[in-house]
Amino acid sequence: MATAGIGPEDTLLLFLPDRTLPDAAWVDRIKAAYPGLTVRVESQTDPATGQTRDVNSLPADVWDGVTLLVAHGPPRTTEQKVFSYAVETTLKPTTTLPGLRFVQVPSAGADRWIAHETLQRPDLTICTGNGTHARPAPSRPQIAEWVIGAWLMARHHFLSIAGHKATGDAWQHRMDRMGEDSTNTRIGILGYGAIGRQVARLATALGMEVYAYTRSERATPASRADPDTYCVPGTGDPEGRLPAQWFHGTRADDVSRFLARDLDLLVVATPLTADTAKLLGPDQFAVLDASRAAKPKTYLVNIARGQVVDTDALLHALRTKQIAGAALDVTDPEPLPASHPLWKAPDVFIAPHVSWQSHHMRERLLGVLELNLQRLHAGRPLVNVLHKALHY
Repeated sequence: MATAGIGPEDTLLLFLPDRTLPDAAWVDRIKAAYPGLTVRVESQTDPATGQTRDVNSLPADVWDGVTLLVAHGPPRTTEQKVFSYAVETTLKPTTTLPGLRFVQVPSAGADRWIAHETLQRPDLTICTGNGTHARPAPSRPQIAEWVIGAWLMARHHFLSIAGHKATGDAWQHRMDRMGEDSTNTRIGILGYGAIGRQVARLATALGMEVYAYTRSERATPASRADPDTYCVPGTGDPEGRLPAQWFHGTRADDVSRFLARDLDLLVVATPLTADTAKLLGPDQFAVLDASRAAKPKTYLVNIARGQVVDTDALLHALRTKQIAGAALDVTDPEPLPASHPLWKAPDVFIAPHVSWQSHHMRERLLGVLELNLQRLHAGRPLVNVLHKALHY
C-alpha cells in the first residue's frame, strides 16, 4: 500500500495521448492542492515527428524523482534482451523508478503491468481506469454503447442494408432478412465489472434478461455490490441487482456451464489474466452451438482483450456456424495483419480497438486521478486498486 500524503518530495508524471493530456489550469489546480508537488506532462506524440512514442523514449531526466505516474504501460526498469532477425539486442533500463509508489493506469485493463517487476513491490499501488469507461461524463458509456450498437447492427442487418447502397436496390431486398428486436432475449456477460454492469443496464432497457459471470461467487446482495469501482449515480449496476442469474468460477467447466444457458448474446468483458487467456476455445464454442440447437445461434461481442478468445477456435466457429457471428473490437494478434484469415471470415465485424474512445476521456480520466490523489493524500482507500494476485 502506498504511503499517505502528497508534498514537496513528490513528482507526478503524466504520459498520455494528446487528447487526454491535462491543460495548464488543471496542472495549476493540482499544484495548489498539494503545495510543493512537481507535475510533469509528457505527450505520447513525438513533437519532432508527430509519431506515437513509447514510454521508454522519455529522457532520463523526465523520470528523476517520479513517485506518482499516469501511463498506459511501464517503462523498462531492468536490462532486457530482444531478438530481431536472429540478432540479439540488449536494451538498457530506462529508469529504476526507486521512489514510485502510485500508478494510475488510464485503461480498464492493466495487463501491460502484470509481468512487470515493479508490480510486486508492497509499497506500490496500481489503480486502473475501470469505471471511467462506464460512466456518462468522463469515460465509458462508450464501450457499453459499442457493445449494444454492434448487437443491434447485427440484429437489424445494418451492414447488409448498407451494402445495397452502391446498387440502389435496397427495396428489392428488404424482405430478404427479417430484423429481430431484443425483447425477451438473453445476454450473458462474461466479466461483470464496470463495463459489464453498464452493458447490463442498457440491455435491460431493451427488455433483455441478464446473466452474469464473475471469477468469485456472489451469493449475497452485499457480495454483488461493487462499492470500490468509480461510478456515477444513474449508470451501471453498482448494487448488482440486474442479473437474473449469477455464475462464477475459474475452470473451463465453470465457463461452459454458463455458456450452456441458452444465450442470444455473449459479451466478453473479462480482464486478461493467466486464468482467462484463451478462455473461449473449441470446447466452449461447441457448448454455445449445442445450447442453441433449435434456435438462431449466439452472437459474440468481444471488447475485452483478443487473447481471451482462441482465434483459431473463433475462426472455426464462424465458418461452421457454431455462432451467429461476432463483433470484435479486439483481436489476437493486434493489430490484425491485413492477410489474416479473420478478415475474410463470414459474419464478423472487426474494429481497430476503438470502443474506448470518447470526447469525454480527458474529463473522466482526470476525474478518477484527482479522486485517487485526494484519497492518497488523506490516507484513505483508493478506487480501482489492482489486485496483485488476481491481476485485475
